[in-house]
Amino acid sequence: MARPRVRLGDLSVGFVQPLAEAVRALGHDPAPLLRRYGLDAARLAEAGARLSIPRYMHLGHAAITLCSEPALGLHMGRLSRLAHAGLAGITAAQAPTLGEAARTLLRFEPLYAANYRGHSSFQEDAQGAWLRFYSISPYNTYNRFVVDSLLAGWLAQLGDLTGTVLQAERLDIEFAAPDYATQYQPLCCTPVQFAAAGNQLRLSRATLQIANPQHCPSTWQHLLQLCEAELLQRTRVRSLGERITHLLGPLLNGGREPDLDEVAQSLQLPTWTLRRKLAEEGTRFRDVLNETRRDLAETYIRDTALAFGEIAYLLGFASAEAFQRAFKRWTGLTPGEFRRSQRQAG
Repeated sequence: MARPRVRLGDLSVGFVQPLAEAVRALGHDPAPLLRRYGLDAARLAEAGARLSIPRYMHLGHAAITLCSEPALGLHMGRLSRLAHAGLAGITAAQAPTLGEAARTLLRFEPLYAANYRGHSSFQEDAQGAWLRFYSISPYNTYNRFVVDSLLAGWLAQLGDLTGTVLQAERLDIEFAAPDYATQYQPLCCTPVQFAAAGNQLRLSRATLQIANPQHCPSTWQHLLQLCEAELLQRTRVRSLGERITHLLGPLLNGGREPDLDEVAQSLQLPTWTLRRKLAEEGTRFRDVLNETRRDLAETYIRDTALAFGEIAYLLGFASAEAFQRAFKRWTGLTPGEFRRSQRQAG
């Protein structure tokens, strides 16, 4: 059985709502823009509907151009509500404390957003917690707004629980300070850190312990059960090859490729057992790795404006030349020829 093609990821169409509201608040009608991307009222009302991450980035860039507002993502974040995250957001809204709401929202992220290359995380310690968001770099106007809207959105969504304006103790942004850098400062009570190692915000212990006045214990437990059941269904895979494909995304990066031993360790299997089980499925680790790289390479070339050297780095190749040789071997085309053919077809 053929494995499903790898995609960069997708997210709920619920995230289109704050984008549309932000465009409207800036004096523009979002309806024509949404229709251009196939997002009419019926599509936006479709249960479980998702939008690919590349298409969402193109939609955001078009909205920024329409409004002449590069800080559109921050406007979107301020308009974000937990309901935009679907069942996971509604469940978080019933959590007993603000900290449990944050933990719930990030734990069940796959129910409303999936990024093949990484995921958000909630990491708590004695003094507070970090909320971390993964985004594909390098950054440009197509993906900066995603980081802006998510980090600002977390603060707005959690602040809604208590009807307060929530500020982070610390806010780290992975890209260099943009022209609108001063607009981040209301999100944080200390200077915002740009060109940081990652995208993250810090909440204090006191903030995490704020009680949610809307909490209902029985409803909370029922919603948690529904989330767990849906998460199990969504993350269930049918073969060992598929499980490896899902593991490879975060491991591919920085001019190095993951090896069989590394993947076996992640799966908690002896290397020889992993090799044998793959053989029983009629494949080898190298085949799975190459298929995954090829699928991701085609998606990056078709759906993003990344340079080929940047794509090579993201896929773990030692050089752009090594990537281009591999791509020609896989497809019969150079990356440049493939990108031109896709643009002509579009």
